[in-house]
This record gives sequence, structure tokens and C-alpha cells, in this order.
Amino acid sequence: MTTSNVASGVGSSLLGNKAFWLAVLANTVWINASEIFRYFVFVMPMMRDAFSGIDNIAPMNIAVFLSWGVWDTILVLVVTLSVWVVIDRFGSGIRAVLGAATGLWLGIFAILWLGLFNMNLATVGIVLVALPLAWIEMVVAALIVRQFWNRA
Repeated sequence: MTTSNVASGVGSSLLGNKAFWLAVLANTVWINASEIFRYFVFVMPMMRDAFSGIDNIAPMNIAVFLSWGVWDTILVLVVTLSVWVVIDRFGSGIRAVLGAATGLWLGIFAILWLGLFNMNLATVGIVLVALPLAWIEMVVAALIVRQFWNRA
């Protein structure tokens, strides 16, 4: 979406904005795939190894999957809406999009993993794997929003 489109109000209403909802849909697929990959390939095995003396670490059950569904839904909506608003305000340049992705990563994942580490619920190794992968997830999600914004 160009600046002239913003000025004419094309991006002003999200409820009827097809491009926004397509960005939400695309990010639902991307973020869920990324979260599942990061967890099953890296985080879960690393947590189970690091905390092998504790029963039921990184369990897989219906309660976990339901909480993941809530987490992913909130994450998709917050990320897509936040990036959309940043692009609406600052333009769809790569600096604005990377800034939005990095800010979201800091506000969501850096705080989460540093808090877990601070409480001895994550190791340095887990944090050093999880945080870069989460940053890549946020950058790709922001670029997805940018693609749909530019098509609006």
C-alpha cells in the first residue's frame, strides 16, 4: 500500500480489509509451523535433557496443545496487527518492518526466555537456540504482513 493509498483511507478499516485477513491467515500457517518446528526439534529435547531429573518436563497432552492454541492465536493477532499499524504509520520500508519485527521479538520472546532463564527454567543453551529462531519467526511474519500490505 502506498502513502497515497493510506491517505485515501484504503487501510483505515481492518474488519473489511481482505489483505489484512489474508496476512492473518498466512501468519497463522507460518507462526504455527515455526513454533512447532522450534519446539519439537530444539526446545523440547533440550528441556528434557537439561531437566532430566524432573518428571513431566515439556509434556505433550491436550492441556498443552490447548494452551499452545491460545498462545499462537494471540501471537498471530498481535504480530499481524502490530506490524500492520507500524507499516500504516511509518511505511512499508524494510527498516520499519525489521524494526517492528525486532520490537515484537524483544517484547514477546526476549522477555519470555530471559524470565524463564532468570527462574532457572531454561539454560543458556536453550535461550541461545530459541531466541534467534524466534527472531527469524518474527521477521518472516513481518515480511508476510508487508507483502499483503503492498497488495492492498
